[in-house]
Amino acid sequence: MSVIPLIDILLVAFIIYELLALIKGTRAAYMLVGVAALALVFYFSRVGELTTLNWLISTLLPYAAFALIVIFAAEIRQALARLGDVYDDIVLAANLFSQNQTGALIVIEREIGLRTYIESGVPLDARLSYDLLATIFRPSAPLHDGAVIVQKDRVAAAACFLPLSMNPVLSTQLGTRHRAGIGVTEETDAIAVIVSEETGAISLAVGGKIERDLTVEQLRERIGGLLRRYVPPSTLPTPITNGGEELASSEESSERIPLARSAESRVNPRSDR
Repeated sequence: MSVIPLIDILLVAFIIYELLALIKGTRAAYMLVGVAALALVFYFSRVGELTTLNWLISTLLPYAAFALIVIFAAEIRQALARLGDVYDDIVLAANLFSQNQTGALIVIEREIGLRTYIESGVPLDARLSYDLLATIFRPSAPLHDGAVIVQKDRVAAAACFLPLSMNPVLSTQLGTRHRAGIGVTEETDAIAVIVSEETGAISLAVGGKIERDLTVEQLRERIGGLLRRYVPPSTLPTPITNGGEELASSEESSERIPLARSAESRVNPRSDR
């Protein structure tokens, strides 16, 4: 069997699977059943040589494509939106945390699985969004301590424990949050976005190294480059306030957040490939 037909079949199967996954649980699923029933009627009209019915369906068929576009307009918009990048929500959230000096640690999984660290936190399995991240890291929220772990377009878990970096070369100015972000990137190929609670500075850790004091645009470019995806620019939101006060108080120190276990209790997530 030639390789080309096999690739062709796999691509068609993938497209059909994605289409079904897209409309699953929506009103479009019921409409698809109706379309399938109409296709069966058309097939049997051709096989049974029902001339009048066959003529009617053949006449209306060219307009079916336009009807489907109107009917599935919402689903089409959703599919096109998915061609963008949900990781821009992380950039927008980092901007919010930076403005309000809200400490945050967001870890993005790549090739090496992070199941070990996910199991140390509170499982969420929720769609990644700016609003969800802003809610999780509110100082009054029960899950704001620890790290959020992102798998593709899902927030897998929050309040996760991460391994602290034991690198003696690191600056003594780096606290627990930054050392935890660096630590997980030393043991995996993950990307860690860190926002300082004391200064509001945005940092990015990857491969055991940290880039500090990034602007929002620099963070967007670096995440897009590391994930080999285009992260579209968006209008930065204004800070969320609570009763006229900022989300986070500068009196709280990021050094006191229990983000990591001791070095002896660390486990190697490479087994979760």
